[in-house]
Amino acid sequence: MGVKDNVERAAFSAAIDEVLKNVKKNPQKSLLKIVDMTEKMMGGSSKGFRTAAFAGARDLINQEDSKWMNYVTRLLTETDPHVAKMTALNLGYQAAFKGTKMIRENREKFGCNIPWLILMDPTSACNLRCTGCWAAEYGHKLNLTFEELDSIVTQGKELGIYFYMLTGGEPLVRKADIIKLCEKHNDCAFHSYTNGTLVDQAFCDEMKRVGNLSLSISLEGFEDANDFRRGEGVFAKVIHAMDLLHENGLIFGNSVCYTSKNMDSVTSDEFFDLLIEHGSRFAWYFHLMPVGMKASPELMPSPEQREYIYHRLREVRGREGGKEIYVMDFQNDGEFVGGCIAGGRNYCHINPKGDVEPCVFIHYSGANIREKSLIECLQQPLFMEYRKGQPFNDNMLRPCPMLENPELLQEMVKRSGAHSTDVEQEEPVEHLCEKCAEYAANWKPTADKLWEEHPYRQKGYINYANAEEKGYAYKVN
Repeated sequence: MGVKDNVERAAFSAAIDEVLKNVKKNPQKSLLKIVDMTEKMMGGSSKGFRTAAFAGARDLINQEDSKWMNYVTRLLTETDPHVAKMTALNLGYQAAFKGTKMIRENREKFGCNIPWLILMDPTSACNLRCTGCWAAEYGHKLNLTFEELDSIVTQGKELGIYFYMLTGGEPLVRKADIIKLCEKHNDCAFHSYTNGTLVDQAFCDEMKRVGNLSLSISLEGFEDANDFRRGEGVFAKVIHAMDLLHENGLIFGNSVCYTSKNMDSVTSDEFFDLLIEHGSRFAWYFHLMPVGMKASPELMPSPEQREYIYHRLREVRGREGGKEIYVMDFQNDGEFVGGCIAGGRNYCHINPKGDVEPCVFIHYSGANIREKSLIECLQQPLFMEYRKGQPFNDNMLRPCPMLENPELLQEMVKRSGAHSTDVEQEEPVEHLCEKCAEYAANWKPTADKLWEEHPYRQKGYINYANAEEKGYAYKVN
């Protein structure tokens, strides 16, 4: 980093230390100080953070006994101080402020999408043998070396990317390399999806030491449902892992795949109470995607079920009522990010073979990180097709070029010459999209009705690839 960046980071670090020192005495005053400091450093339209956002934060903080003020106070007082500081520094200053500015400049410079985060697979190996999953039998064959992971992060930082997520397989099979990566790149935030069974006290100690790694633990229901698929005793190990992380003051949440079979269970009051009781701070909800030759499209939620979860998760995270856990729906929250975020617009995926894919669910690519630089991979024809096409639908409840607009993905893959990168068996794009055609047609009437009724109706996102020819400035989400 340059001298100015070092000075700014040091100032932000000192301010965080002061706030964390006093947060237990006066959380309201401490949080307002963070907002004031953040607005001074990051506010203004030229820096991308609207005045209204800071006003909203102050309004929330001034509601001393509100649900979300209680949530934030608990998070700050229960989190290990070093972990809290590194999270604020790396996600706040480094990724949201410095990184965002660099990314915007580099999007202009290189004429392509530059993501805010990269999701990558250290390995496709896994320590479990879950029903319907190939990883335990086949996954051990595919790995990104530490040197390759290090190179991706090093190149990413030059573009302004300071947030890296890890998936697999089971990433914690490579826990030593993950900690080493966190240690070397201590100005980045890392987040790993995991089945939770490899979390132990020694790993918690390492997470506290580096301070810049958080986890999402997969959980797809209560004990019977979870262990039926993942194996006897796995649910108990997951709960133990959550308790360990909580006791050690570490930040973690849960990853939940919702299907036609588990919908009621994973949206019940009892399920959210379970997560909160064991220290979970957030939950990512992912719609089942029919990816792969052996996929089961019949497990995709019906339109009625998807409408239900659309309303239910908004109720859970509402300003009043609901639950003290922040829930996000990867498929139904498109209005907050301007639709599809893949293809490098906000994120992309690198599989354990090194293929750079638009999305973790879109297994097609025309570039490999072992053969090209990261910027060359982001400039590949398939990503440029994404850039030209986003948003793929004006209705932000139909954001995906595969699930809700399958004809578009077929066209982009064909025009770009991308090939299947599925690690188990190549899947023709026609085969994948055919599985989504009926679903897309059935969801459209419900989605259109919900979007027409939506009180927010965000229209701020504009396809910045075509902005100049349309005669207006673009907004980058």
